[in-house]
Amino acid sequence: MNRGIAYAVAAYLLWGVFPVYFKALQGVPALEILGHRIVWSLAVCAALLLVLRRGQWLADLRRQPRVLAWFTASSALVALNWFVYIWAVNSGRVVDASLGYFINPLVNVLIGSVFLRERLRAAQWLAVAVAAAGVLWLTWQAGAVPWIGLVLAVTWGAYGLLRKTAALGPIEGLTLETLLLAPIAATYLSWLVQAGHSEFAQGDPVTRLLLLAAGPVTAAPLLLFAAGARRIQFSTLGLLQYLSPTLQLLLGVWLYGEPFAERAPGYVLIWIALAVFSVEGIAHGWRSRTAAR
Repeated sequence: MNRGIAYAVAAYLLWGVFPVYFKALQGVPALEILGHRIVWSLAVCAALLLVLRRGQWLADLRRQPRVLAWFTASSALVALNWFVYIWAVNSGRVVDASLGYFINPLVNVLIGSVFLRERLRAAQWLAVAVAAAGVLWLTWQAGAVPWIGLVLAVTWGAYGLLRKTAALGPIEGLTLETLLLAPIAATYLSWLVQAGHSEFAQGDPVTRLLLLAAGPVTAAPLLLFAAGARRIQFSTLGLLQYLSPTLQLLLGVWLYGEPFAERAPGYVLIWIALAVFSVEGIAHGWRSRTAAR
């Protein structure tokens, strides 16, 4: 249990400081960063599978067209999520990006209700309504829909739905997703080199090293999260997940000086919704365990 908490906390802390990594690559276009993230993540996952001798599932895919179709869709969603996040961070929108991961748990609840026929309890409906009020406030205050946060929340929620219904583990799933995306990414990166626009080919050694690190930077928190999720209760995992967007918000406000005061009321409503959602989830789990005993 304690090791599981340590793994999960490490994963969320790494995700929380992602803005620092991507800010260090601010001079590189978001699409090029995405291409390197795909290619080097595939290299890391392939090396892990080779060491663990877990490659049989690739041969079995020929008899599982549904799995292949599911992961084609999930790879498109994760690529869009990664691109929007990278672009947001490098465009000075870290606070907007953090919003997506604050409201993601509530988006997951709605997705479960619509696609998995999961019945929402009254407190969950209340949490969703309060969060919606927060999003409406942010829309009114900014004069525009907070599309960055909404796109990140919806794509990550839909990605989670597809991964929940697909029968592959974390390493195998990420390997297949990056394998499907790699031909497009490699073609684009090759074109950049030939056109003389590649920051990897023309950049300084630090930039090259940071782009090469995109693989382990992507894989490490995913593996830590998978290890933690197997060892701790889901309710505990649900509470720990707020570490990541909280860190991102603090970095955006305190380190990068992004404006927040005028948006604070909308975020407060969303935090209230998350508090209601979390407390109700813990209470419901406790009641269920008591009834079972």
